[in-house]
Amino acid sequence: MKRILHIALMMTVVMSMSSCGYNSMVKMREAVDEKWSQVETQYQRRADLVPNLVNTVKGAADFEKETLTQVIEARSKATSIQIKPGELNEQNMQAFQKAQSQLSGALSRLMVTVERYPDLKANQNFQTLQAQLEGTENRIAVARKKYNEAVRNYNTKTQTFPENLTASMFDFEKKPYYEADKGAEEAPEVEF
Repeated sequence: MKRILHIALMMTVVMSMSSCGYNSMVKMREAVDEKWSQVETQYQRRADLVPNLVNTVKGAADFEKETLTQVIEARSKATSIQIKPGELNEQNMQAFQKAQSQLSGALSRLMVTVERYPDLKANQNFQTLQAQLEGTENRIAVARKKYNEAVRNYNTKTQTFPENLTASMFDFEKKPYYEADKGAEEAPEVEF
C-alpha cells in the first residue's frame, strides 16, 4: 500500500511539474541571451568601423589629434568590456553602457569637428563610413529594443505566480534592462 501511495505521489509531482513553467523560463532566458549577443554584435560592428573612420580623417589634412586620440581611447575601452550572458547584471550592464556612451560621445565630437573640414566632408570614403556608422547606430537601437522586449517577457514570467516559485527554486534571476543614458530625455540646446 505504501508503494502505491508513493508512486501516486511521485506521479502527482511529475504531472504538476509539467505546468511549473521551468521549460518556458529556460527558453525565455535563452532568448534574452541571444538578444544580448545581437546587441554586442552591433556594438562590435561600430567598433570595427572606427579605425577606418579615424584613418580616413587622419589622411585629410591637419586634423585635431586630440579628437582622434579620444575616439581611439574610447573605442579601446568600449571593446574591452564584454558581458557574458550568464553575467548580465546591473553592475556589468552599467559598466558596458558607460563605455559605449563614451565612444558615442567621442564619435559625436569627431563628427562636429569634421564640419570645419569641407574637403573631408566631400571625401567619398568618409561619406561611406559616415553612412555605415549611421546605419550601425540604427541597428544598435533596434537590437537594444529587442533585448529589452526579451528581458520584459522573461522578468514578467519569472516574477508572476506560480512561476515565481519555480524561478526561485532554480535561480532564475531578474535580468537588467538596457537603459538610456542619463540626461538623454533632455533635448540638446541648439544656438544659431
